[in-house]
Amino acid sequence: MILRDKSFAIDLGNNNTLVTDKSGIKVNQPSYIVLDDSQHVKAVGESAYACWGKEHGSLHSIKPLRGGVIADYRAADKMIKTLVEEVFGHSFFKSGFNQIISGVPYHTTQVEREAFRNSLEQFRARNTGLLFEPLAAALGLNLNIEEPEGKMIVDIGGGITEIVVISLSGVAAFESIRTAGDAFDMAIQDYIRKNYQLLIGLKTAEEVKKKIGGVDVDIKLKPVAANIKGKSLEDGIPKAISISYEEMVSILHPIFLEIESAIFKTLQNCPPELAADIYQSGIYLTGGSSLLLGVKERLEKQTGLKVIKDANALTSVSLGITKVVQQPSKYKNVLVLQD
Repeated sequence: MILRDKSFAIDLGNNNTLVTDKSGIKVNQPSYIVLDDSQHVKAVGESAYACWGKEHGSLHSIKPLRGGVIADYRAADKMIKTLVEEVFGHSFFKSGFNQIISGVPYHTTQVEREAFRNSLEQFRARNTGLLFEPLAAALGLNLNIEEPEGKMIVDIGGGITEIVVISLSGVAAFESIRTAGDAFDMAIQDYIRKNYQLLIGLKTAEEVKKKIGGVDVDIKLKPVAANIKGKSLEDGIPKAISISYEEMVSILHPIFLEIESAIFKTLQNCPPELAADIYQSGIYLTGGSSLLLGVKERLEKQTGLKVIKDANALTSVSLGITKVVQQPSKYKNVLVLQD
């Protein structure tokens, strides 16, 4: 028998996965899983992230998503199942769910969307559907996506950056590039190796990015220099170096230029009437990587437009999907691959 009052939403993110029910966020964990040689789950979320780069031969740390899409289907299924069990317990898997909705990047292929949809089949829901993440982010920002006035959303995530212009519950113009948080991390790692002969992991690169990462040297409050610990390429001995905020900006600048280029391309492809709306309303900035220092200031200088920072940049997509779970009939027309 299906439990008809149990529905949930899942934001399967490149770096974090959030599970919500109709009352709000229930799980917010890093998108990592550790499996042993027999494919048994040893850790998920925070505990798996803590193992990243430190596991031994019989344990395997896996990041199931790459570039915003599922790269390891088996690991993704196990990770999702474990996180959902944290919310509902194992008993609900026997009785099933009413409705499940998952976010999905707008610029995905049919095959990639089916992969997201297939990951939900294990929960035996009466209804499943996908919601494009830029639309979900707009709902999470409390924007009215149904009206004709154009709204521009720039969602800089972990694996993908999507820039869309929304009007009448649809996407009128968009650009999507697989340049986002992971690209920043790799740029930091590569720079430290080449310029300081210091080998660091991507986890360390991500941590220093969160600490002093930025894209504009002209911000008012600059963070102090950060220490980075790693292994010397010269003698293999652990050592530490110090890196300033200004140097970090120089590292991230080429990557952010790609994002700026995609924003300008979207503006150029935007219908003129909607461009006039954006001139009035500005650009809405969301996604975890939008939290880098100076993003708002730099985009305002480069575009001449007002930029509105999302106060819930890490959770807006999840909050938006939750609204659809709460009012499925109202938002039925914005779902894809629904049954």
